[in-house]
Amino acid sequence: MNKAELVSAIAEEAQLTKVDADKALSGILDALTDCLAGGDKVTLVGFGTFSVAERAARTGKNPQTGKQIEIPASSAPKFKAGNTLKALVNG
Repeated sequence: MNKAELVSAIAEEAQLTKVDADKALSGILDALTDCLAGGDKVTLVGFGTFSVAERAARTGKNPQTGKQIEIPASSAPKFKAGNTLKALVNG
């Protein structure tokens, strides 16, 4: 499902116009992005939790040359599914 299909599904489910559904989805995504960029986590009970994982600096290997390289520390978004979502996916 791409964004346009998701907007259509939201519009149909919530009985909104596609324009309003697109605005709602964009607002949700902007709010999630802002929270995660600020280091906060977002919990949607039954659906899951979005958070930021901190990755430590480490030494890696260039697969082409075999030479060791230093990989800097970084942050990455993470999602952990909630129990209700897990149960629905597992049937």
